[in-house]
Amino acid sequence: MTDPSDANELRARLTAEQYRVCREKGTERAFTGRYWNHHEAGVYRCVCCGAPLFSSRTKFDSGTGWPSFHAPATANGVREIEDTSHGMVRTEAVCRSCGAHLGHVFPDGPPPTGLRYCINSASLEFERDPDAA
Repeated sequence: MTDPSDANELRARLTAEQYRVCREKGTERAFTGRYWNHHEAGVYRCVCCGAPLFSSRTKFDSGTGWPSFHAPATANGVREIEDTSHGMVRTEAVCRSCGAHLGHVFPDGPPPTGLRYCINSASLEFERDPDAA
């Protein structure tokens, strides 16, 4: 893979929706992404750079129509940034490796963190756990 920050390379490799979400901070419509109702065991990686972002072990059904996780896969995978766009204060979740927009973090998730990482399917690529039945 070439440099994930290269816009031309990303435009050629990603779908228009993936590029819009990851590089233009877009949001896919609820209940339309390929992973909102996905239940296989494995790791969700950044579609731009391949970094591991979330584990299926932390995924839960939030009822929102987007994949939701209560924690990132690693402490260094997801960066949180204050987002004051759209007339409100939210916390944006981005890939720490390449800066791809993933979604937002809300304080209404389940234990043990109480957080809900509300993530766009378009920003993710799933890698199935080969040991899962």
